[in-house]
Order: sequence, then structure tokens, then C-alpha cells
Amino acid sequence: MLDLTYEPPKPRVIAGAQHDWELVIGMEVHAQVASNAKLFSGASTKFGAEPNSNVAFVDAAMPGMLPVINEYCVEQAVRTGLGLKAQINLKSAFDRKNYFYPDLPQGYQISQLYHPIVGEGEVLVDMEPGIARLVRIERIHMEQDAGKSIHDMDPNMSFVDLNRTGVCLMEIVSRPDIRGPEEAAAYVLKMRQILRYLGTCDGNMQNGNLRADVNVSICRPGAYEKYQETQDFSHLGTRCEIKNMNSMRFIQAAIEVEARRQIAIVEAGGEVVQETRLFDPDKNETRSMRSKEEAHDYRYFPDPDLLPLEIEQAWVDGIAATLPELPDAKKARFVLDFGLSEYDASVLTAEVANAAYFEAAAEGRDGKLVANWVINELFGRLKKEGADITGSPVSPQQLGGIVDLIASDAISGKIAKDLFEIVYTEGGDPARIVEERGMKQVTDTGAIEAAVDQIIADNPAQVEKAKANPKLAGWFVGQTMKATGGKANPKAVNEIVTAKLGL
Repeated sequence: MLDLTYEPPKPRVIAGAQHDWELVIGMEVHAQVASNAKLFSGASTKFGAEPNSNVAFVDAAMPGMLPVINEYCVEQAVRTGLGLKAQINLKSAFDRKNYFYPDLPQGYQISQLYHPIVGEGEVLVDMEPGIARLVRIERIHMEQDAGKSIHDMDPNMSFVDLNRTGVCLMEIVSRPDIRGPEEAAAYVLKMRQILRYLGTCDGNMQNGNLRADVNVSICRPGAYEKYQETQDFSHLGTRCEIKNMNSMRFIQAAIEVEARRQIAIVEAGGEVVQETRLFDPDKNETRSMRSKEEAHDYRYFPDPDLLPLEIEQAWVDGIAATLPELPDAKKARFVLDFGLSEYDASVLTAEVANAAYFEAAAEGRDGKLVANWVINELFGRLKKEGADITGSPVSPQQLGGIVDLIASDAISGKIAKDLFEIVYTEGGDPARIVEERGMKQVTDTGAIEAAVDQIIADNPAQVEKAKANPKLAGWFVGQTMKATGGKANPKAVNEIVTAKLGL
């Protein structure tokens, strides 16, 4: 496997009125487990159902109802941990996190504070070719999601929808290794990519299936390095948590706004208070939501209705054996096997379906040429129409057929673009279309010579100009292509024009 080497990006520096400041960011990504049933009940997790229709008795906290753990959700959490190169804990346990909110019927959330199912791991966050940040994962634990309170349906009342209550979430907690807004957004994108490759979360941020809490603090240059040496958080500033971010653009904007707020407070002689805040994109500000709670505020204690969760190493090994090729490995292989640039390999591996399409089209062909057509022509056209690769009217086999015709000199690049348009809008076999519509490239040098001779004979003044300035030979190439309906082999035309003009 090719080992792609990276340099870490420079930390983001913000100039205050008095000093320069650096950012320190940690992320808590809440990913909804891709499963048909909830964590402790058989109720459906389908999005968009009628309010309160996907609710089992245990979800609604009916008296006497006991939770029964969903083994598949555990498997998905383990699969995620393995995909993040993390320690899988064979023994874990569930705790009750006690707090009151109208959309939390039990009055507590079942979570894993003290003994999570997944321990330390890591993820490499690509910023640009050769530049990446290695972010340490502290833990992944499973927990129930809460319901949804709806405040805009009636001026005097709020409504509660319990459909999400009890849905299994994985909370993926990072170390404070992220150093700027762009890195934070790239981290969430990379996490989403890995989860989608693994099939453990669909990553749909619009539906709330992937959300992020962003912990932001500031420090003076050099302080972060002291923290890395000692792991002593006293070298870092007080952090504030921005809750429930579900947009890459808003994540970046919120971090920028919050950092500047903290800088203004500290430079004015004040102290940043640890708290939970919300980002208002309309006002471009963060506002206080509540003081930051500690574990004791939630009165955590082991859930008496659930035994400690014990899994076997053989079961974990079985899951590991079914893991797919993950994005970093696939990107490295594309660079090695197909000779692609790191950038092109990154584009093609961004989504599982994109990578699969490219591999099918590139089988037995020039990988660079196929990548160029997939990225520039196909992706460009799909983006213009607001579609993705799953809705492509051009199959990998059809695109490969176009590339075959180019590689065999049957058609030129210009004709290939016309052919691509026909296949995209009408379908059909590229080779047959070229044959039936007379689109084959003219490679007969005799016919090309005749066309060049005629153009030279008709334009003696232009001949003299071209001999004085060889760059003007391109005019004869263009006229020859026009005379042959764009079907002449461009390379042959260039060679013949150069020879005929004596250049």
C-alpha cells in the first residue's frame, strides 16, 4: 500500500487588539446509527413518519416497560470504532443521565459515561494534497436520542414529537487537536465520509442524522505546544460549547464568531465562562444557552435495568473481517494503481458511489484519462443539473466506451464531447453511435494532405505570414479541422501543416 505523507496545517491565528491568538477546537459528533429499529425498542427509525407514530411503550416511558438492547446497533458502533482504528472495549456499561425536558419522557437519557464501547482512535483530516491533520478520537459511546419539541405551530402551545426518542446515537468525541474553522468543517466531512463508507450512518445533516457540538477556546501562540507536551489543559483557555451544528458553513462561521467573542473578553480583562452556547446565523453571533454542566449535575448512575455489556473478541474479529476498503486506503490505491494525482484521487473517493463508478469505468483502461472524463465532464454535468452519480444517465460502461474510442484514435477529443452529449441525453452504445452517425475521426493522411494543400493554395498571403511567425500555423490547423467537419486527427493535421509550410 502506498504511504502518502503529510505535513500538519498551520494553526489559524486571529489578531486581537493587543495580541495574536490561536484557536483550539474539539468536536463531539452525534451520528445516528443506520438501523431499522431503535437502541432499546423495536420501533421504526424511519424519517418523516407521522408525529408520534414510531413510538414503542418503552420509548414513551410507560410504567413497567424495560429496555432490550438492539444487537445490531452495538455491531454498528463496533464497526465504526474499527473504521477509526480505535480500541474496542469488550466490556462496557450504560448509565442514566438525569435531566428534565418535555421531549425526554423517561426524565433521563441512557448513555455510556464511564465505560464506553469504543476507546481511543484517530482520523486523518485532509486539507489539501500533502497537508493533513491527525485528530485523536477520545471515545465513542452509544446513547438514546431525545424527541423533538415544536414551538412554531401554535402561538400559545408547544408540541412534542417522540419519533426520534430512543433512536441510537454514536457520540464520537475528539481530542482538542483541531486548530481552525476550516479544519473543523473538514473533520466533520471526513467523519461523514468514513461513516458512509462503513454504512453505519447515512450522514444526512438536513434530517439531523449527523450533528456536531463544537468546543472552542483560544490561547496565545506557543501555549498549545506546552499542552501537547504535558497534556495539561491549564495551558489552554476556557472552552465554550456550541450546540447542534448541522452545516459546514455554519460550523466555520460559529467558530470564527465565538473565537472573536472570547478574544474581546480576555483582552478587556475579563474571563471566559465555560458554558453551552447556540449560534444564530441570521445575527451572526453566539448566545448563551446554559452554564456548562459537569457529570455530577446530571446525577449519573449505572442503569439498573441493563446489565453490563460484554462482547467477545471473536465477534469483533468477525466484524473487522467484513470492513470495506476505507477512504484513505482507497485514495492511496488509486494514486498507486491508476497513476492519479492525490487531488483527483480525493475527488473520486469522496463518496463510495463515485469511487465504484470510476473503478468500473477504468477497468482495463487508462486511469488518468478515465478520471479526467469522470471528474470534468460527468461530475461537472451532474453538478450543473443538481444530480449525483447514482442518477447518472451515463453508465460506467458507456463512459468507458467513449474513452476506448479516444484511445484508439477513432474519435478526437472534440468529437468525444459531442458523443458524450448524445449518450448523456439519448443513451446508446458509443461505438454504434459513432458508426451510424459518421463521427469517426479522419486518419487518412492523404485526405488530410489534400485539405491542407487546398487551404495553402487559397491563402498565399497567410502562408507568408506563417513562415515569418510560426505561431500563425495554428490558423491552418483550424481551417483544416473546419474543412473536415472537425473529424481530422488533430495530431496528424499539426504534423502535416508544419511539414507543408516548411516550419
